[in-house]
Amino acid sequence: MNRRRGGWLALALVLLALGTVLMFTGSGEEPASEAPRVEFPRRMRHAEWQRAEKRRTQAVAVADAGVAVAQPLRPQDPLLAALPRGKGRSAVVIETNALRHSPIGELLLACLMRDGGKNLEQFKQLSGIDPLQDLDRVVITDDGFMLSGDFSKAHFKDILQESVSMDYGSGARVYEPGPWVFPQPDGGVTRGQSPKALGTWNNQLLVVGNSPDSVKGIIDQIEGRGSDEPSIISEDSTYGEMYGALSVEQLARLLPPEQQELAQRLKDVADTVELHLDARSDVAMVAQVRGVDEEKVRDLGKSLGGVLSMARLKAQADGKDDLARLLDFANVKPEGAEFKLEVAVPFSLLQERLAACRESKPPEDNVGTQP
Repeated sequence: MNRRRGGWLALALVLLALGTVLMFTGSGEEPASEAPRVEFPRRMRHAEWQRAEKRRTQAVAVADAGVAVAQPLRPQDPLLAALPRGKGRSAVVIETNALRHSPIGELLLACLMRDGGKNLEQFKQLSGIDPLQDLDRVVITDDGFMLSGDFSKAHFKDILQESVSMDYGSGARVYEPGPWVFPQPDGGVTRGQSPKALGTWNNQLLVVGNSPDSVKGIIDQIEGRGSDEPSIISEDSTYGEMYGALSVEQLARLLPPEQQELAQRLKDVADTVELHLDARSDVAMVAQVRGVDEEKVRDLGKSLGGVLSMARLKAQADGKDDLARLLDFANVKPEGAEFKLEVAVPFSLLQERLAACRESKPPEDNVGTQP
């Protein structure tokens, strides 16, 4: 499970890192006139509203303040209910199923399946999970991560049979950090040690946290026993193949050393950063930065635009055609007490860069073989 899940996580983190790098080495505020049109994720589309409605499968009681009797049940998406609450928290959701069926997902899958699917089939036999069919979403948070999907055939109890566990809540089980066991086709076993606590809920969620108490807290949140603060990702923000919220501190830490003055301004001015990535054709990302002081936010956006303009001109002057091609799509759009940074990677460029990994041998095996 770790290897296959790692492929999707690696892709998402690469795309996020690319967007971050382009933010501070990127383009001017106006895209080049010859650049083709890219559709950026800016709002929920009809298909995404339908997807959100289908995911409201968990009914929880809504209690009025000071009233012991709960009001009528309210259906919700259990994964959104499991997300962190309050300001200054981070969570990024990767729509793995949607990403797998996107053009970039098909390219990545071709790279991962060069063995004819042998490793995937072995993983399915050992774990009971088919990542290409059963996995729906992956969530990365400050405290750990979660997987959602259909885990009704998963071998969690067999794999974690030597770990201390307990039933908790409705249809949930919590496992303390401890040993796991993978039976092998030859009759042997592979053993390992999990440093994290695990939790399963209703054959739909796998939760990985720092402690059993943190996992229990997430289950409490799903089942309506947690905080009544809203989730940091609302249902009407679940658009794109990747979306989420980053704490300003987290984003500032991603900036290179030479941009620490800008990082400090970001921490001083911004309150929240909302991310959306669309991979249906080109890969397009929007980072929406908000703050309380409209003037300071506007000035920060202008500063970013200036950095981007200078870097774009430098890339052109240095003859870095690929970078200049990417930077044609970078754009800063001020909107009152917020601004939007837009970054895109054309699908044609992704095809070029992933062509080597679709060959019969890994690219490193071919080094030195060309005349």
